[in-house]
Amino acid sequence: MKFPYGLSDFATLIQDGYFYQDRTDRLPQLEDAGRQLIFIRPRRFGKSLLLSMLEHYYDVNRADQFETLFGHLAIGRNPTPLHNQYLVMKWDFSLVKAQGQVKEIETALHQHLNERIIKFQRAYAQRLTASITIYPDNAIASWESAMTAIAETPYKLYLLIDEYDNFANDVLMTGRKQDFYESLLYGEGLLKTVFKAVKAAAGGQGLDRVFITGVSPIVLSDMTSGYNVGENIYLDERFNDLCGFTEAEIAALLEQLTTEGGSWSPTAVLETMRTFYNGYCFSPKARERLYNPTLSLYFLKRLHTKGEYPQEMLDENLAMDRNKLAYIAQLPHGEEVLIQALNGEQGLIIPQLSQRFGVADVLAAIKDQPFMASLLYYFGVLTLTGQGLLGKAILNIPNLVARSLYVERLRERWLPTYEDRQTIPALAETVYLHGDLAPLAQFIEQRYLPVLSNRDYRWTNELVIKLAFLTLLFDDRLYMMVSETEMDHGYIDLSLIVRPDMRRFQALDLLLEFKYVSLKDLKLTGEAVRGQSRDALMTLPPIQEQLQAAEAQARRYGAALQERYGLTDLRLYAVVGVGLERVVWRSVALSPL
Repeated sequence: MKFPYGLSDFATLIQDGYFYQDRTDRLPQLEDAGRQLIFIRPRRFGKSLLLSMLEHYYDVNRADQFETLFGHLAIGRNPTPLHNQYLVMKWDFSLVKAQGQVKEIETALHQHLNERIIKFQRAYAQRLTASITIYPDNAIASWESAMTAIAETPYKLYLLIDEYDNFANDVLMTGRKQDFYESLLYGEGLLKTVFKAVKAAAGGQGLDRVFITGVSPIVLSDMTSGYNVGENIYLDERFNDLCGFTEAEIAALLEQLTTEGGSWSPTAVLETMRTFYNGYCFSPKARERLYNPTLSLYFLKRLHTKGEYPQEMLDENLAMDRNKLAYIAQLPHGEEVLIQALNGEQGLIIPQLSQRFGVADVLAAIKDQPFMASLLYYFGVLTLTGQGLLGKAILNIPNLVARSLYVERLRERWLPTYEDRQTIPALAETVYLHGDLAPLAQFIEQRYLPVLSNRDYRWTNELVIKLAFLTLLFDDRLYMMVSETEMDHGYIDLSLIVRPDMRRFQALDLLLEFKYVSLKDLKLTGEAVRGQSRDALMTLPPIQEQLQAAEAQARRYGAALQERYGLTDLRLYAVVGVGLERVVWRSVALSPL
């Protein structure tokens, strides 16, 4: 088996024998869904391959390849009447330079559209009876010339547009001024004019179908008057898994790989992949959760070719997602949204996903929690996990890879110095190797809690302490670290389970349960608490009570965790935060199985 990591050309996958997860059975549904469709998914989620499949299926020039490309797939056994009936043109706005001044961007857009029209003309030279005139400084005129030529043929056009929102993403990443993009998106701005031309061509001028992909709906409201005919299908449950892999598909792949000589356990690998890559849901009505396809292929290729897991579970090709979290974090209350997302027991609850917001909203409007949470959903670092009271949307971090981006962002914001970054790994390794929390707790008291105490948060409880341990101990190279793991009808605060491929090293499996005692409950001042020894604090009745409660939970969850993973030396800890001043803890003995 060959895994097509980084490949998005459908013909290459099929003809060269690469793995392809068949989604051609959705083609009839897509045809029925509408003639001008908008489909949004996070970066690196298989959108370009989907467009390539559509291109090969509908292109009249590829009719003689139909049996080779589709004969063994679902649609090959029952094709629709529209297969290989169109002239196909494809635009890819990710290739348009979005930096520089407005005139430079406009020039780049004109150039890209003209290049695609020229390519189209060459591809269909034998089918076009009229020539297409290319206007170097006016791609709209070139487009109109192409539509005139198409009208003289018996064919209609299928237009594919990839990364339609590339310009809006540049707004988020570079913080351009609002008037800069108004000249592109508002009034007679070029990008808006392009979509007005697309809309006009679909009004009886020869353009029959349009399929548009992007990451977010940011540009949609800005394009409304220019292009108000597109139908959004990205929340439609029928297309929840149009891109991405189901767990059954991943499990079947692993079983097949073991027949090709894999020396690893499919069950253990599936558990790891589920933890790191599963969890995406894009429709409120969908029941199936999805694996990120790019990350899954990245993992499977390494597993198949090297017989081992990748050392880094996050493919660095997704590194741009860090910039999107950085954008949210710097907004007013944005940091609090990231923290609330990390507190996975409740998640983020918003009235509904924002489905349209313009560049002006991104740049100038007040960013409330629904706005920020919706953006994180479209970026793929939050996902739908259910509905709350009155049908409100519940959003959570989908998996451990996405969680690592949150942890990294908060750690960089709270502990940005060189000294901190040099100190933290050594403190964490003391816990990993010896189970000694003392140096880490001292660092939290001296460096971490003073930082958090200066934040204007509406809460001060065990979440603060948990966040400190979570962000300092997080290491997905070594651990499957999960916060709020559901276990035995409850939620483990923090578990660090050694990855199956890293068990040859001496790292410990760890479980931590957190509680909190306020200074008010102790009837002590912060100065008085700081002046007492840790042993003396542990004798105080409110702290003793919370330690005992944490110990009971640790034993209960530890037994379930031990059985689930077959652990033989799971270390348990009860940890209590004392105000934002001190941390006390106790090792907990796990009852034998």
